[in-house]
Amino acid sequence: MFRSILNTVRKLIFSIETNKVFQRRPFCVSTVLNSHHDESEEDLINRYKNYLNRECIDHWEIRKAMNDLAQDDGVPDPVIIIAALKAARRLNDYALTIRLLEMVQEKCGKKKKVIWPYILGEIRPTLTELGIETPEDLGYDKPELWCKSTDEFY
Repeated sequence: MFRSILNTVRKLIFSIETNKVFQRRPFCVSTVLNSHHDESEEDLINRYKNYLNRECIDHWEIRKAMNDLAQDDGVPDPVIIIAALKAARRLNDYALTIRLLEMVQEKCGKKKKVIWPYILGEIRPTLTELGIETPEDLGYDKPELWCKSTDEFY
């Protein structure tokens, strides 16, 4: 009898203590939604250009800059693309230049037929100066091991 009363009291006390823990409310609630200032387009271009034009830049830093550009909402400005191409060529990383061009094409989205020719026209002198070919020139716009359908054989 005494044991059942103790078990009941223990369960009651335990339930009250756990309810107190979960019912605590913070005295003051504050949220920080935007902790950084908005950057103008010119400041963004200058920041990336200065970052990529450094002589002591390494492979990791260029890839970090490309990741940051890929995460942005818009298509990178041709000035930034030119600076990234020159930085990758300084490090003799041809594959990185192709990945950069593929990333820019992908960022164009549905307006690729409008935006990509404009960007290509802006960066074409730099591409020829550095000896870089576009992914289309290399055949990367089509699958490499794509097989014809059996319906197309006959």
